[in-house]
Amino acid sequence: MGNSQARRTDPDFESACRKFSEKELKDLKTLFISLASQSRSNGQFIIASVFQAYYGIHGALGARLFDLASRMRKDQMLTYEDLVIVKSIYEKGCRNEIENFIFQLVDLTCDGLVQRSEVEALMISVLETVLSSKYTITGDSLPEHVVQTFINAANFTPASDCDGGQIISFEDFKEWCNLVPSLKKFLGSLLTSPITGISGRQIPELLYSENINPSLLIMRKEYAWHIAGALQQEEAQAWALLYHNSVHGLSFNTFMGNLAVGRGPSILLVKDKEGYIYGGYASQPWERHSNFYGDMKSFLFSLSPRAALYRPTGANSNMQWCAMNFMSASVPNGLGFGGQVNHFGLFLSESFDWGHSFESVTYKGPRLSKTADIFPEVIECWGVVVKGNDQETLNAVKGTVLERFKEDRNLLNMVGIANSSDQ
Repeated sequence: MGNSQARRTDPDFESACRKFSEKELKDLKTLFISLASQSRSNGQFIIASVFQAYYGIHGALGARLFDLASRMRKDQMLTYEDLVIVKSIYEKGCRNEIENFIFQLVDLTCDGLVQRSEVEALMISVLETVLSSKYTITGDSLPEHVVQTFINAANFTPASDCDGGQIISFEDFKEWCNLVPSLKKFLGSLLTSPITGISGRQIPELLYSENINPSLLIMRKEYAWHIAGALQQEEAQAWALLYHNSVHGLSFNTFMGNLAVGRGPSILLVKDKEGYIYGGYASQPWERHSNFYGDMKSFLFSLSPRAALYRPTGANSNMQWCAMNFMSASVPNGLGFGGQVNHFGLFLSESFDWGHSFESVTYKGPRLSKTADIFPEVIECWGVVVKGNDQETLNAVKGTVLERFKEDRNLLNMVGIANSSDQ
């Protein structure tokens, strides 16, 4: 009786309760009763395995989340008061409270320092949770290089009290989360009800012809998860392969023809001869222009050996470049993102066999490639399947644009890709 009274007068609990409406507290009580029943605790507490199963968080991250939620008592019992307090931080807390709580999550050893090994353990837990249903993999079989591509975007410093160890500061951790927005969404929604759909766990369905060998594709599930973190939910439902140089030939004309079908956002991927993988999200259709165009929804990204995403800075409006059949050196034919003419953040020439990448003020980020000059090995483009345009984009997967629109010569002439004669 005394313990029950102590919990009711807990100032942290009373403060947390004030952040919720009466209905919200009733819903939390209902949730607690359900999970406590599954825990077979006579309605007194929730055990770790039930808590982790409900929220779908396992491994080192799941264990650490339960410890923090149960206020580090280490008794493996999460009370109703604990649930209300931790939910008040995640759902009702200010930005600083949430960020501090998330940073504590990464401190798996509770020593006040976040080691590189702890960040690696975090990333394994996140990728296990996100990819397990897609890949049927566990942490033991998760390829090391997949984890390291994300870790490589974080900034670590030598730890003075560790033998050769590295740590990450709170500020550097927040910057890393900005570079990997899917991770930020994931960590910011750990206690979201699974019924409502959990932010940060969405992987777009990748649609392509059954005749295409999947091993040819650059796009992987973890890459799609990474890119989708910067998109609205409706833009991350499904992506359809519209162009691949091994399938459609190394042709700017064919690329433009295939992309004319989707007429919506697209994801351009490049793998160069150095093995670097990067690209850009084009929020506007690829259409012939003599100058920059686009909007602030576009961004650049790197996928390997470093997975990071670079958003527009607002310094200029040089988002996309798409020049075709121009005869002036001041209007280079090809595709580009950011920067300025002949000094793009990312550029592919009309020959598709050369390009370049420079650091630009348009998108906050470094050069994407190892060297400024790019020699593509694979060029790939996926169209975003959006509501109201689904069937048209899906049809693009089944055949080339030139084949399906062979009778519509006017459309092809408009984009400058019609053949000189029917074949």
